[in-house]
Amino acid sequence: MRDETAEQPAPLRSGLTTGSCATATSLAAARLLLGAVSSDAVEIVLPKGKQVQMRLEFCRLTANGAEAGTIKDAGDDPDVTHGALLYSQVRLISEPGVRFSAGKGVGTVTRPGLVLSVGEPAINPVPRKMITDHLLLLAQELSYSGGFEVTINVEDGEALALKTMNPRLGILGGLSILGTSGIVRPFSCAAYIASIHQGIDVAKTNGYLHIAACTGNASEDTMRRVYDLPEIALIEMGDFVGAVLKHLRKVPVDKLSICGGFGKISKLAAGHMDLHSRHSSIDLPQLAEWAAAIGADAALQQGIREANTSQQALAMASAAGIALGDAVCRHALDFARSVVPKQVQVEVFAIDRQGGIVGHAGVFQ
Repeated sequence: MRDETAEQPAPLRSGLTTGSCATATSLAAARLLLGAVSSDAVEIVLPKGKQVQMRLEFCRLTANGAEAGTIKDAGDDPDVTHGALLYSQVRLISEPGVRFSAGKGVGTVTRPGLVLSVGEPAINPVPRKMITDHLLLLAQELSYSGGFEVTINVEDGEALALKTMNPRLGILGGLSILGTSGIVRPFSCAAYIASIHQGIDVAKTNGYLHIAACTGNASEDTMRRVYDLPEIALIEMGDFVGAVLKHLRKVPVDKLSICGGFGKISKLAAGHMDLHSRHSSIDLPQLAEWAAAIGADAALQQGIREANTSQQALAMASAAGIALGDAVCRHALDFARSVVPKQVQVEVFAIDRQGGIVGHAGVFQ
């Protein structure tokens, strides 16, 4: 019987986005300017109507306005900005409305293809709307007819941005202020998927119609070696191959090269859209079946089923002259083609840990 008294793992804790942090700190600074009210916490309303209270690290007057700061809490999500200090500086201006600026650690858009225009601070539309809605409501409550200039800052944001895809997307000088719901859901990796989509958009807008979706650094290096593709055409998809394939339905390109380790490509071949071990596993019996279809004898099939890793299975097949890598890539290619539009030419590469190509399917040109 199952032990009902056994301790159950605690549920993963959600957090709040940088957009929520920027909204809270902007509101607190504006309230101090207009209403002379300062506190150590502020309440905001998220896009779907939920009210949340956020703790402030400071809220104070400055030489030409006010500023407030909070520590980004991403909950249990492995977010690069977790624990960062985000602060907003607000200045009153005569023109109604809200004007945004990138402060220290917040990037600026330098390439077309993003939802924001070149030259704009990398503060995405939903955070802009959240901040604007809260400040305009405050202005209405306090009978203020002017506007606000809001500058968002992230301490050490320029260094943190180097751990993200911002430089590749042409967002330079710091991080992006993100969020669509205001909430960071643990391991949803929504920001990562959004960056994949943005990467495809930027590549196509800038005229790069052959892109390579890669699972990591080794596969990127392989695509540079094979095709001499520029960085803008290399899409760092990690485990989220589904984010690439589905987005190409909306933003098709001429050619997609998929490149990843043999184990991850075998997961794609089995029809998995998320290649992380949390969501998909390498199917050794399936590998044995694919090997059998191209001539593997019974002993090799059994060896593949009993292998410790996919790399061991591949090595056994290679030693027997069975091109298992190519077979796996053909199955991965078939699955990818079933998702993307027909006009997108697709090919798949599988590599070993050193970046050597161990399988390929599709037109290689």
